[in-house]
Amino acid sequence: MAAEKPLVAVTCTAPTNIAVIKYWGKRDEKLILPINSSLSVTLHQNQLKTTTTAAISRDFKEDRIWLNGKEEDVGHPRLQSCLREIRRLARKRRSGSEGDSVPLSYKVHIASVNDFPTAAGLASSAAGYACLVYTLAQLYGVESELSEVARQGSGSACRSMLGGFVQWLMGERPDGKDSIAQQVAPESHWPELRVLVLVVSAERKPVGSTAGMQTSVETSSLLKFRAESVVPGRMAEMAQCIKERDFEGFGQLTMKDSNQFHATCLDTFPPICYLNDTSRQIISLVHCFNAHYGKTKVAYTFDAGPNAVIFTLEDTMDEFVAVIKQIFPPEMNGDKFLKGLPVEPVELSEELKSALPMEPCPGGIRYIIATQVGPGPQVLQDPQQHLLGPDGLPQPAS
Repeated sequence: MAAEKPLVAVTCTAPTNIAVIKYWGKRDEKLILPINSSLSVTLHQNQLKTTTTAAISRDFKEDRIWLNGKEEDVGHPRLQSCLREIRRLARKRRSGSEGDSVPLSYKVHIASVNDFPTAAGLASSAAGYACLVYTLAQLYGVESELSEVARQGSGSACRSMLGGFVQWLMGERPDGKDSIAQQVAPESHWPELRVLVLVVSAERKPVGSTAGMQTSVETSSLLKFRAESVVPGRMAEMAQCIKERDFEGFGQLTMKDSNQFHATCLDTFPPICYLNDTSRQIISLVHCFNAHYGKTKVAYTFDAGPNAVIFTLEDTMDEFVAVIKQIFPPEMNGDKFLKGLPVEPVELSEELKSALPMEPCPGGIRYIIATQVGPGPQVLQDPQQHLLGPDGLPQPAS
């Protein structure tokens, strides 16, 4: 009999996603079933990703998890849901045939790192749970509908299981089997589309999404109207704009849906305000820029936090970054202000400068991440990239 491997480990990466038709509100808290469908854009992992290593060994005494180097409670109910479900699917798939698969009785160690701020409205839980579920599935040899499992960790995580443009269908069944993610178009579909993440604040948000949603569902009549009467039409319209690569249609609908989502937060009682003064200045700046050109060339969307995500096309990105730098001059960290895809400096015309609505606000934006549409989760083949060492404990950061 071959000597048993002391440790079996798999490392994967998963993307974050930004909803252009927003998810806000659950009809089932435990299964994480939404009150409306949603549609998102998967961002490229070269700029924003979660990396997770999962390892099992006969020597591990208990399941353990480390996030960004710090050990966390492995008993967290949503984490347990995902672990339990993957192990159940692995058991079902094997039904008697052990073969070369890893023993299900062994305990698992998990280490996960985000390369962007956690819990600051940048969909870190989406990338985190998508990565967790995908990595565990690779480790245990599970190949079934994984978006349904990821959804039980964090609703928006189901959309991070796929690349490109993704819809999360709300479904109708009480068991949630039809509440799954589907790709609307692959990442290669719209190569000119660019995304700028404007990081206003990397702090944790004052009201977490889970609590915020619950209060909105209980108190906002606007949210109920949105879910039942507005979102279904917008889902179809957004899918059509993406299919036709119609940026004006896509951009306008993205902004309107973001604004309506934040209106439902204000309609919540007590009201929830995720946007701050800088967020509102960015909104105003986008509308002025578009008015100057007489068409929608840039579009904003905000999740549950003050950071803006800007969509634009390749031919406009450099100029809009120059506009941002004009209004929000970087404080000191000039070289670190722009991360991600290369951005060329642009000289702004005097007409455009005079059309901008506000005085400069130094330091209002901490930094910008320039990125594009990207693929779904990936397996890293190089064992050097494992986050856990041969002893199953986190590797010191190299």
